[in-house]
Amino acid sequence: MTDCIFCKIAKGEIKSDFLYENDNFFVIKDLNPKANTHLLVIPKEHSNSLNEFDGEKYGKCLIKTIQDVTKKLGIKSYKIQINTGKEAGQEVFHLHVHILSNTKI
Repeated sequence: MTDCIFCKIAKGEIKSDFLYENDNFFVIKDLNPKANTHLLVIPKEHSNSLNEFDGEKYGKCLIKTIQDVTKKLGIKSYKIQINTGKEAGQEVFHLHVHILSNTKI
């Protein structure tokens, strides 16, 4: 995907501070936070939404990534949110998981 902002971040074409990274995902702060801590867990491989995401291949890794980054940052209480489709509030059409917490990092 040539004009996808998250693909450009994944490829290093747009500079971003990764709070966490592994082989399949990276984590950044949301630019428009909706909580004291608002992180985005983003797959390096493009999927428009959860409907296209390869859960067989990456599902366990996604959960492990969320567990690892929250542990690393000392976030014990949080919620996760995935918006799928425009009507559900998805604004960037590259799957991403929101981690929201009142814990300040």
